[in-house]
Amino acid sequence: MFVKPQLAKLGLFDARVPRYTSYPTAPHFSAAVGPDTYANWIGAIPEGGAISLYVHVPFCRRLCWFCACRTQGTQTDAPVAAYVETLKAELALLADRLPAGVTLSRLHWGGGTPTLLSPALMTELTQAIFAVAPLGPDAEFSVEIDPNEIDEARLDALAAAGMSRASIGVQDFDAEIQKTIGRIQGYDVTRRAVEMIRARGIHSLNADILFGLPHQSKARMTESVQKLLSLNPDRVALYGYAHVPWMAKRQQLIPSDALPTPEARLDLFDTARRLFLWDGYAEIGIDHFARPEDGLTKALRSGTLRRNFQGYTDDQAEVLIGVGASSISRFPQGYAQNAPATSAYTAAIRDGRFSTNRGHIFQGEDLMRGRMIEMLMCDHRIDAAEIRADFGISDTALQAMFAGVTRAFPGMLDIGPDALAIRHEAHPLTRMIARAFDAYDLSKAGHSSAI
Repeated sequence: MFVKPQLAKLGLFDARVPRYTSYPTAPHFSAAVGPDTYANWIGAIPEGGAISLYVHVPFCRRLCWFCACRTQGTQTDAPVAAYVETLKAELALLADRLPAGVTLSRLHWGGGTPTLLSPALMTELTQAIFAVAPLGPDAEFSVEIDPNEIDEARLDALAAAGMSRASIGVQDFDAEIQKTIGRIQGYDVTRRAVEMIRARGIHSLNADILFGLPHQSKARMTESVQKLLSLNPDRVALYGYAHVPWMAKRQQLIPSDALPTPEARLDLFDTARRLFLWDGYAEIGIDHFARPEDGLTKALRSGTLRRNFQGYTDDQAEVLIGVGASSISRFPQGYAQNAPATSAYTAAIRDGRFSTNRGHIFQGEDLMRGRMIEMLMCDHRIDAAEIRADFGISDTALQAMFAGVTRAFPGMLDIGPDALAIRHEAHPLTRMIARAFDAYDLSKAGHSSAI
């Protein structure tokens, strides 16, 4: 499918680019957004509107070496219980400022490991959330579940609270690879978790799997994907492992000489991709796959697929509010992020104020360029008519932008009066092509390999 010499010539195997779950990306956030701005944006949400809510739980029983998320280890429940009390206090602050009649279109618990909460803490947290806003019609409540950190009682609590979608991390089923990345999770453990989830009537299942891990080969990738397919997840995220030991110190435990080359990473991705397609999954954006009846597939077909900090979504809410340390919120006016350190986050909430310490206020061409990048990441094309209608750019100016990007990627794009489209064989270049529409300084840290 992919022509490596052409992709190499265009820099695919050398580039470091954003994943574009936001625009501008988080490294460009500044102290211009604080608690007062955040509170004003909450107050501007229309009465009776629908919002998404993300809850971040930054604790884990063990710290996986491959993970670059902001997490902290704990062997006791005391810090977790204290953190839940802080979450409840933040939710109370939110309730005081949220306009009347707001409902939740999506509720997602992420981390970290949300499932290390005890059943009682899970119940307390959901009650506090629904006191702020109830689930709306056709709402979805999803939770990231660690198969090593789940049991019948906790699943009973989540099911009773209304969880409708579970998301499990797999990474890789190979024993040597698991040992090398510090994530021991056998297939039987994962299968048992899936069986417990489905036994409670929760049939929507997400799974994450990684390519680009140390010691991965096409044969090992094939075996892990086939084991994952036997669990029949509704959607799969096929993420590329980002080796950034200068940012995530625990990754220094992973031998860099065992990592596949960028060219081999592309082979690993394509090996997994073909298996998912052969099994009937639809290809969603740059790294997701979904069953034909899944909401992501329906959104792709209807042109309503969106991208946010959790990846691809069919959620159409204009507001995403993140609670918990380091969580990021998105409003029509811009982005707001809570203090990343749990201590600073807790101190602010206990002082009776939001912990917002940075963000970004949309300005200039931010919204237009952000929408163009989102279109490329979701649909591999930019709808010229929508951009002209929504942002008032002239056709001459828009075509000039298209022409400049087309020159930078010769033979990889189709340009016409209606759209700019990435050719199928050039899909691995999507993030690089999206970067060409990014008006910000691209030297900021935090970007990952283009493949």
